[in-house]
Amino acid sequence: MERSAQRLGRALVVIVDDRAAHGEHDDTSGPLVTELLEETGFIVDGVVVVRADTVAIRNALNTAVIGGVDLVITVGGTGVSPRDVTPDATAGVLDRPIPGIGEALRSSGLAAGAVDAGISRGLVGISGSTLVVNLAGSRAAVRDGMATLSALVPHVIDQLSGLDES
Repeated sequence: MERSAQRLGRALVVIVDDRAAHGEHDDTSGPLVTELLEETGFIVDGVVVVRADTVAIRNALNTAVIGGVDLVITVGGTGVSPRDVTPDATAGVLDRPIPGIGEALRSSGLAAGAVDAGISRGLVGISGSTLVVNLAGSRAAVRDGMATLSALVPHVIDQLSGLDES
């Protein structure tokens, strides 16, 4: 049995951005990711904006997992600067990594000209029954990443829910 294309499940978006977390500018990535997730068939529970802090990111991810969302997408903080700690925080939450999806995101992002996606240290994996995905922060990386994920995420969620078992 397959899930309806109209209802893939629940998602939460976590934006990692110091300036947005401190109210210095408005977040523009959250609405973009929300729109793309809804077009794919997800119900988006909300957008959480946190500063680039390992504990704050880990708390947001744990809250999403405990809240039972099927998918949590983080945006930002995946690069190589000292403030880019999203993958480090995510590693502490994941039960099982899925490196192939992270590699696909980096490859497709670089091919699309999103340099930050190409050099991203972003992780993808499972925490409990939640798929966790780190995306680089540029709009190009988000758009390309979401396009890449649209073919992969339904399959992973079906496997996690047991709906693809014969």
